[in-house]
Amino acid sequence: MRTTAATADSRHTDETAPAPARPAGPDEAAPPPAEAAARPPRPAHPAALSSVPLAPRARWWPALGAVYRAQLSRARVARIPLLFVATFQSLGIMILLRGVVDGGAEARAVVAGSSVLVVAFVALNLLAQYFGQLRAGGGLDHYATLPVPAASVVLGAAAAYASFTVPGVAVTAVVGSLLFQLPLSGLWVLVAVVPLAGAALAGLGAALGLLAPRPELATLGGQLGMSAALLLGVLPGSGLPTVVGWARDLLPSTYGVEAFAHTFEAHPDWGRVLVDLGVCAAVGVLSLAVATRAYRWAATR
Repeated sequence: MRTTAATADSRHTDETAPAPARPAGPDEAAPPPAEAAARPPRPAHPAALSSVPLAPRARWWPALGAVYRAQLSRARVARIPLLFVATFQSLGIMILLRGVVDGGAEARAVVAGSSVLVVAFVALNLLAQYFGQLRAGGGLDHYATLPVPAASVVLGAAAAYASFTVPGVAVTAVVGSLLFQLPLSGLWVLVAVVPLAGAALAGLGAALGLLAPRPELATLGGQLGMSAALLLGVLPGSGLPTVVGWARDLLPSTYGVEAFAHTFEAHPDWGRVLVDLGVCAAVGVLSLAVATRAYRWAATR
């Protein structure tokens, strides 16, 4: 009986014990041990990580060109309506003032101010609305992830919007000169006035759009800035009250208007024209620097 029970116990033990692992065949890979499978991967050595090549940092000029082309293609559809509205507005102002202003300094101020107003409408008003909507819709997150400098984003968008104003400024200046019987020989100054005044106004518009907490306030700021350029740009500074004259001096487009207005004189003072263009350039650099700081602040919030 004891022998039978021992035999039964040994059979039970053999049935419940796990089967020994079958050795792997010549065509089969040996399974990894359980300890090796559960072990976490070892971290890479710091020296190995430092040897991994990183992507080259984007240079400023290529990044500026890429942003400029992207903004130019994005707004290409709305280019014709923008040019029509901005140009028609300036032409209407000159036609209305033609019955009041005969000539002299007033006529020069009307033509110069109406020409620069085309730049103010696009570079200041529309750019403020664009950056306000971009911030409200989360579009700044897209630009923040791109390996491009912040200044190239602001300046590329500003240059793209200012490029749309070139045909409108030229048409307004030619029609205004013919309407008020002013000489056309100084229109070449627009080659410097348009980019400098455009940079100054675009920097101001971008700063307004980026610092505004809501897109409605950005639109309001752009409209007020364009209205200031309209009211203070088409009037000569000599006949304005002192306080209004100070506000006119603070407007970035004032110096571009003054530089362009001096070219309509019989004997232009080119030294004064260069001084006004230099001040306009300095104001443009300052406004673009403020817009760049505003972009960095808005992109990190």
